[in-house]
Amino acid sequence: MLSHPLKVALIGTGFVAKRRAEALQSDSRVQLTFVSGHTSAHVADFCQKFGLSSLNNWQELVTHPDVDLVMICSINSEHGLMTRLALESGKHVVVEYPLALTAQEGQELIELAQQKNLFLHVEHLEILGELHQVIKQHLPELGKVFYAKYTTSYKIEDPPLRWNFNKKQFGFPLISALSRIHRFTDLFGKVTKVNCQFQWWDQENSDYFKACFAHAQLTFKNGMIGEIVYGKGAVFYQHQNEFEVYGEQGNLRFKGDQGQLLTKTQEKTIQLGLRRGLFAKDTQMVIDHLWQETPLYVTPSASLYALEVAEAARKSAESGHNYKL
Repeated sequence: MLSHPLKVALIGTGFVAKRRAEALQSDSRVQLTFVSGHTSAHVADFCQKFGLSSLNNWQELVTHPDVDLVMICSINSEHGLMTRLALESGKHVVVEYPLALTAQEGQELIELAQQKNLFLHVEHLEILGELHQVIKQHLPELGKVFYAKYTTSYKIEDPPLRWNFNKKQFGFPLISALSRIHRFTDLFGKVTKVNCQFQWWDQENSDYFKACFAHAQLTFKNGMIGEIVYGKGAVFYQHQNEFEVYGEQGNLRFKGDQGQLLTKTQEKTIQLGLRRGLFAKDTQMVIDHLWQETPLYVTPSASLYALEVAEAARKSAESGHNYKL
């Protein structure tokens, strides 16, 4: 049973939470009620901007009787615990990926939502984005795909002492950057084997890091090979965002927002639009689903499978051996 309007609360006050709040306040079916966060000054600014009330902590928020749906936009390492307590308190949940930092906890949370007949949605904006949709559109023109590579790196000269540069709070790079693996599993299906290497560059005498790097090779059930390269921090000297797909009948390459389709019969340039409005679109689809039962673009089980592959990458990197799924 849903209240009229649906009462929604936010955990977090950063970029994602602000985009969620803007989308929620533009929908008459929803009432944005409370927010909680780690920094009192940020919470106060957020409340003033959106006309909200704050609560003492997130535990009070997820158990509050005037909340139907909790949107979790917080530190990666907290996603699992926050989701669990919200579900146990009878709340529907929307959480940014990753659902949890281990596949076992992710499975437990999905089962808990099912047992309690509650809605659980794990955001995966990469599936909504134009790059992903354009790749899907052109895949049939490539024939049998045998290789794909996805490279993203971020130049950050002076990494901040924040959660996204803290090893415990950020988590293993390919779990925290789960969208890289999810793109591949959504496009190419099941994975049979993973080989991965990764490295931290530590800040001195702390859990914080200056940079991280991960490289994974995925072998798919259909025989295709996929490579994922991800890194961020002080050892990178340029931003890089490239996606390449090689098929027997053609190649598809993207560098930033510029793409090129090459086949025997054509050479086509593809220009992607600006990547804006995806959090609003995701939020709108969630509300539509809750009120009208319209389908969503991703399922928790699809997110969980990507998490299982990411965890296999972590185990491969830690052991130095291939990991079979």
